[in-house]
Amino acid sequence: MTRSFADRPIDDALLTELCDDALRAPTAGNTQGTALVVLTDDPDRAAYWEASTDAAWRARSARFAGLRRAPVIVLVLCEPAAYVERYAASDKANSGLGEGVEVWPVPYWFGDAAFVAMGLLLGAAAHDLGAAFLGAFRGVDAIKEAFAIPPTWELFATVLLGHPDGGDHRSASLDRTVPRSSRLHFGGFSARSA
Repeated sequence: MTRSFADRPIDDALLTELCDDALRAPTAGNTQGTALVVLTDDPDRAAYWEASTDAAWRARSARFAGLRRAPVIVLVLCEPAAYVERYAASDKANSGLGEGVEVWPVPYWFGDAAFVAMGLLLGAAAHDLGAAFLGAFRGVDAIKEAFAIPPTWELFATVLLGHPDGGDHRSASLDRTVPRSSRLHFGGFSARSA
């Protein structure tokens, strides 16, 4: 993840391509219940940071100046009601998932939104751009209000896109390792007895 961006725009055609490609990610039942709000204008980007952070965090964060320079902020959205409606249709009704969001054991709308976000991240890497994934931890209601996001839509995450400036702040998380053998399992999660 890039945490320090150059103050240099991304070509409009490339940005459109990245977003179009990301929106072609798999979607449960072909619901297509994901959307992107792309912020490139200075006032919109400033409004995003105002809504998603507070003055105290901005003042103490060593990363804020570099993050703020990202020329593109992409809000990744999903609409749970679209999935309920889709799974109430005759070809999906037997699933029982059309009865409401509460019956979904796994909320596919978040999976689909994650696919879209990953598409943006991979697309950025393929074009030698920097990207950062920011979870929707604070200011969600203020962000939705600032950008006229309808109440039925959920903010899943934000993806920053731009050119890295080389002044990145290394994350201490990079020092954390979990052995692959504890995460990669063949034939079952636990080793089978002989």
